[in-house]
Amino acid sequence: TCALPICFGLLNDMRSNKPAFPLMVEAYLALSYPKAQMKSRSDIPSIPHPSLHVDLINQGKALERLGLNRARPVLVLCPGAEFGPAKRWPEGHYAVVAQKHLDEGWQVWIFGSGKDVEVANTIRDRINPLSRPNCHVLAGKTSLHEAIDLMALAGRVIANDSGLMHVAAALNRPLIGVYGSTSPLYTPPLADRVEIVHTDIECRPCFKRTCKFGHLKCLIELMPQQVIEAGKRLERSESEDLVIALQPVAEPATGGEGQ
Repeated sequence: TCALPICFGLLNDMRSNKPAFPLMVEAYLALSYPKAQMKSRSDIPSIPHPSLHVDLINQGKALERLGLNRARPVLVLCPGAEFGPAKRWPEGHYAVVAQKHLDEGWQVWIFGSGKDVEVANTIRDRINPLSRPNCHVLAGKTSLHEAIDLMALAGRVIANDSGLMHVAAALNRPLIGVYGSTSPLYTPPLADRVEIVHTDIECRPCFKRTCKFGHLKCLIELMPQQVIEAGKRLERSESEDLVIALQPVAEPATGGEGQ
């Protein structure tokens, strides 16, 4: 038997001013305040970025169990999307970007649930056989806690608009968010080290699980080179931040002997 109390809640506070809160997180946060107090997004206090903490002991155990190492920088791919195929960037596009990184000395870790194993294996199968030993399919092989701990080691993450994209953001990993039918103006990754890529075809964002036209152009026409260029922008940003951090701090002026 379970000794824990069972609690029930009823949410019957209807809000009809959804356009006043463009971000999903704003709309939910507004519900925690009295209706009369929340007229628009300007009434919401500042929203802190989410942050996840890493269990280093479990991280080490997961590395050992899965036969992983940190000899090369890690590119994490998150090619799944529980929402539906209108969020999933093509496997062939992911493979092109993965191969580019492998050729530059990276290793690739592909994350996802058991439902993403087929997609992950398709990506790996399209990798040059000589590079495949450095491409690891972790989809279906980790718990969520292990995925979080391992993703914390990523030098870069490329993810569809999915739960794992937001995990990467909460870990403050350099992140490229790939958007198809959805919009970063509604569910953006809440982090600073982010590049967003999407097409600008007229039918997106439609927020549909499947493409009503059957062409998935918002994903197919989002070419690998766009993601590669986004990675270069992240690199430049990281380099600029490092230069600023290494700049010497000026010593405060001191008075002379006669002062």
